[in-house]
Amino acid sequence: MDEDAGALPKKQDFSEWYNELLWRAEIMDVRYPVKGLYVWFPYGFAIRKFVYQRLRELLDRDHKETLFPLLIPEQEFMKEAEHIKGFEDEVYWVTHGGTTPLDVKLALRPTSETAIYPMFALWVRSHADLPIKIYQVVNTFRYETKQTRPMIRAREITSFMESHTVHATWDEAEAQVESEIALTREFYQSLCIPIIISKRPDWDKFPGADYTIAVDTIMPNGKTLQIGTVHHLGDHFSRTFSIQYEDKNGEQKVAFQTCYGISERCIAALISVHGDDKGLILPPVVATLQAVIVPITIGKRHDDVIAAAEKLKIDLEANGFRVKLDARDMRPGAKYYWWELRGVPLRLELGPRDLDAGKAMAVKRCGGKTTISFATAADDVTRVLGEITEDIREKAEEHMKSHLCTVDSMDALNSALNAGKVVVVHWCRERGCGDAIEEKANSSLLGTDVRSDYIEATDGPCIICGKPGKATLVGRTY
Repeated sequence: MDEDAGALPKKQDFSEWYNELLWRAEIMDVRYPVKGLYVWFPYGFAIRKFVYQRLRELLDRDHKETLFPLLIPEQEFMKEAEHIKGFEDEVYWVTHGGTTPLDVKLALRPTSETAIYPMFALWVRSHADLPIKIYQVVNTFRYETKQTRPMIRAREITSFMESHTVHATWDEAEAQVESEIALTREFYQSLCIPIIISKRPDWDKFPGADYTIAVDTIMPNGKTLQIGTVHHLGDHFSRTFSIQYEDKNGEQKVAFQTCYGISERCIAALISVHGDDKGLILPPVVATLQAVIVPITIGKRHDDVIAAAEKLKIDLEANGFRVKLDARDMRPGAKYYWWELRGVPLRLELGPRDLDAGKAMAVKRCGGKTTISFATAADDVTRVLGEITEDIREKAEEHMKSHLCTVDSMDALNSALNAGKVVVVHWCRERGCGDAIEEKANSSLLGTDVRSDYIEATDGPCIICGKPGKATLVGRTY
């Protein structure tokens, strides 16, 4: 790919920009011959590696990573009627082993509750076994019938983190929910992605859960993207799968559970929220390369410049930075285009004059220039990458703030949604009024108990019936 390949579509044409960027920046190839299944390019997979490495670091504080099978026997899958009703139209079934029909059909996991919980029933015997906190990062399969989009709506979710916990009491499970919400905040803070947290209405909660807390961000076109969910499962599944423990008094008690998920939508958000008309913009913490050194060689000084660039690379790598020296036989402008498209946070330009001055020009992918000294390169790069992180975060937060508003009428709600906003209204929590909001505004009622650093959520009269209402998030969704 070079500068002659033509410019990306403008980001204001978000769908076209997103699809084009995925292959231009070598994130994903959409040409796999099964609808809704995609191939990670090595560069995109490296970004995935750093994103999920960060997520694992957070989870590993008090969870243990594990791995459960992909195939779920039909009798286990069908045990929990409410749960299955939520997934029955999305399940892929394996019916044959080679040419031999199977005695028991096997589901490809759409999610793993019915694979994990029969094992929990074997593992939990005493109160001393609790709590259990595990997670896995796996692929899941759902027969998605809506328009598929890489990482946003796919039939194979290739990178699904799901956490499952077991507790002695409902309150302990609720405390775990709050812990997972705090973990999610920290995760997305490190990715510089602003989020809104809300409690999904009962008709939109996870099948079988007591309640669902969802995490959304706002995409460039004003639509919301759900990028995480935490579910308090109560004792619903533990009763179905006989997950019981003996308490300190020798009595048998039913356990309480939570589950929690983040998919590769987190990477879709990373790409979409931060990118611009030139391509990706990656926060340094998850960038495949944090800096690229571009030597600008002229005449007799060629060898001196290359030697200085190589030394700079060695010095930075010795201090833990991910660095590339681009010594390809290409015009500097073509190299700039190449690395800007791929979102490398920092470009270090080094020519004869820079060599004489003992400095390199440092160009920030998010905008702006400065210099770094060869003598203090590691400290200078640390400082500049910190500035880049804050610049990326501030721009993302400004986008969030500018796309959120509060209204008190249906006319104002429609106007705001049509302008690409996500809106807080007041709703009485009655299903009829909720349905009316969604129908009249061609939108989704995302949730109540809104938690956001970017908008104030107060009580007020329901915009449909006028009864006392709670702050409720409404948006148009993927």
